[in-house]
Amino acid sequence: MATESVGLAFDVSTAAWAIWIIPFVAALIAPAIGKISKRATGYFAVGMALMSALSAAVLLPEALAGNEIHNQISWIDTIGIKAGVLADPLAIIMANVVGWISFLIIVYSTGYMKGDKDIVRFWFWMMFFIGSMQLIVLSDNFLQLFFGWEGVGLASYALIAFWYRDKKQHHVGTEGYTALGITEYYSPSHAGMKAFIMTKVGDVMMLAGMFLIFAFAGTFGFKELIDDTSWAVNMSAAGLLVPAGVLLFGGAVGKSAQFPLNEWLLEAMTGPTAVSALIHAATMVKAGVFLVARIGPLFFALAAAGIMVDQFFEIIAWVGAITALLLATQGMVNKEIKKVLAYSTGSQIGYMMMALGIAGLSEQFVDGYTAGFYHLISHAMFKASLFMAAGSLIHVVGSRFMNDMGGLRKVMRKTYVFMWAAGLALMGAPFITTGFWSKDAIFAAVFESGNTWAMPIFVIAVLTAVITAFYTTRMIGMVFFGPKSKHIKKMESEGHHLHEAPMSMWIPYGILAALTIGIGVIGFSAEEGIHELFTAYLDNSFGIQSIPVVAEH
Repeated sequence: MATESVGLAFDVSTAAWAIWIIPFVAALIAPAIGKISKRATGYFAVGMALMSALSAAVLLPEALAGNEIHNQISWIDTIGIKAGVLADPLAIIMANVVGWISFLIIVYSTGYMKGDKDIVRFWFWMMFFIGSMQLIVLSDNFLQLFFGWEGVGLASYALIAFWYRDKKQHHVGTEGYTALGITEYYSPSHAGMKAFIMTKVGDVMMLAGMFLIFAFAGTFGFKELIDDTSWAVNMSAAGLLVPAGVLLFGGAVGKSAQFPLNEWLLEAMTGPTAVSALIHAATMVKAGVFLVARIGPLFFALAAAGIMVDQFFEIIAWVGAITALLLATQGMVNKEIKKVLAYSTGSQIGYMMMALGIAGLSEQFVDGYTAGFYHLISHAMFKASLFMAAGSLIHVVGSRFMNDMGGLRKVMRKTYVFMWAAGLALMGAPFITTGFWSKDAIFAAVFESGNTWAMPIFVIAVLTAVITAFYTTRMIGMVFFGPKSKHIKKMESEGHHLHEAPMSMWIPYGILAALTIGIGVIGFSAEEGIHELFTAYLDNSFGIQSIPVVAEH
């Protein structure tokens, strides 16, 4: 069921616009408030982030009812392009994930960034970041989405390089260490620029794919592309449909740090930990997954109509599988806690891409589609919790290296418990964590897909899960168990009193850790609910049912 209008006639439509407009307004006003009181700027950011999240929550009943809100206003009249919001179940759920995770990270930031002399600039870019991501989620056309896409890239550059004065404590890597003759020690300004340039490679590919489709369809609108697919027939006949899809996916590869454009994500750890949590859990790296989730059903529907697009989905599945395994192996040996979590993020995003790719090669598209998106939700919770907990550890110990920690479970009991809970979800601890149910759904979707590539991808998925359990256990063991490190003993001898992080910091990651267990306990029911929701959504919006797509793979 769709609600379409021109203007802002309906309350739900107003809420859909407000989700992404509110953070942008907050970004514009924050510097003015900062002139009066830097502390007040933080409270203002918290309030505006909450308003944006509540606006997303208002739309949840619409998603659960299977409704779709499509609202447009005039934009570029000369070529008939309108700006609009498309709040379907996919966008509404994603907007809530982004909104509520971002809100908790903003709350956390009030403690983590306390006393930073550039805090007003921090609030500006954080709110701009959130607004750009929500614009991606709620846009009803490629062109508008691309504005949000570039906004996310700009904000990530500014926040990764936030400490641009390049003091040594803000670098990542080990000074003097090289690999294959290349230094592995990076400053914030270097890391920010590298992220900007590497993601731009994908952005150029995405832009080319968008305009290829526009050249044949005469529209950027998602609804219009679905309603009349004659453009796809013509593109396929010209041999350009799959290349256009792969170019679009190139944008996702860059933003979501998938192989071979994954390297920027590790160096992005030069930014404040609150930024790392936002990038990894709620915004930038999730943007690529959302893009694939947005266009995947369209390409599947074209396949169901007899247009061959197998290669598009095969590339997605294999890029995801390779990235998942490659980055997991690198996470096994690193000593920097944030870099271990960064490798983990790229690996877990690989799982999501793997599921979305295999969905298009399966007789049951909704199984892989639901599994990939459920893992996105699960990952957002446990990874935000882990990053914020890591920030608390660095805040207390004064080092990003795990071998400078050790024995902290008695000093930081809350962080210890919450990090274990989130870590269990990352490992996929059976029956009690969201990570178990989402990974189990991915394994099942891959194994039961009936595709030629199913077995090798399934083996990679299982092997990656084993490696994930290893590096997560290693991380928690190095931080919380064993004897105190020489670094901690030196701190104590100098009169430093190690203590739990302030309440404003541990409550946000405590809430998310609790949710990973709480939802995990009812995880099968939650997965079934999302499966039913997406089954109805895919049928209503794309005519996708549980039907074979192609005869052979």
